[in-house]
Amino acid sequence: MTSETSGESDVRPLAAELVGTLVLVFFGVGSAVLAGEYIGTLGIALAFAFTLLALVHVLGPVSGAHVNPAVTLGMLLAGRMSPRAAGVYWAAQLVGAFLGAALLFLVAHQVPGLETSDAFGTNGYDDRSAVGLSLGGSFVAEAVLTFLLVLVFLSVTRDITVRGLDGLPLGLALGAVSLIGVPLTGASVTPARSFGPALFAGGDALAQLWLFILAPLVGAAVAVLAHRAVVAAPEVSRGPAR
Repeated sequence: MTSETSGESDVRPLAAELVGTLVLVFFGVGSAVLAGEYIGTLGIALAFAFTLLALVHVLGPVSGAHVNPAVTLGMLLAGRMSPRAAGVYWAAQLVGAFLGAALLFLVAHQVPGLETSDAFGTNGYDDRSAVGLSLGGSFVAEAVLTFLLVLVFLSVTRDITVRGLDGLPLGLALGAVSLIGVPLTGASVTPARSFGPALFAGGDALAQLWLFILAPLVGAAVAVLAHRAVVAAPEVSRGPAR
């Protein structure tokens, strides 16, 4: 988005991020809530990976299909977005995550015997981790997993958008971190993905939410440093400038 673009075109990336995050939460988290017993960790990881692949193909040229505040932070720190543009992206992602979780909550309540309180596809540590991973271990795991995802985002794009086959490594990266992360913490790597379901689960899920916001953002910041040191030449921002 540049200063010459119309008000209508300014809204499209925000709408794309809202809809994209809604879809990622509904299908990705929904795979765990509604079908996790049948598809297991591999199925959940594939659901997240395939959903991101589809979103990147459809929404990548419009907004970059970040659908993840950590990715947006990476783009901001890399100089590809202004603070104002990143701020409205974050707002759109959080609203999308809330709406996606609300739709999932509505569907889940139509399934007899399905418990939505406390779990509901949320992330957790200690007794809320499938392997009992500690708070410190969970923080490190989430930061490292997000580091990989954001590093790949930064490496396959030159501005904030994604085009053509660039989405393939993004889907593969999300699938890989989900395969590892689901048994550890439920695999956040996307603060918005953690935010929406935690609001509906409440209790310990909401109390532990801070880690799944902070750790991915730390991982994103480290990914920017690594990208500058290893991959990137000096870049000129071509993304949203306002």
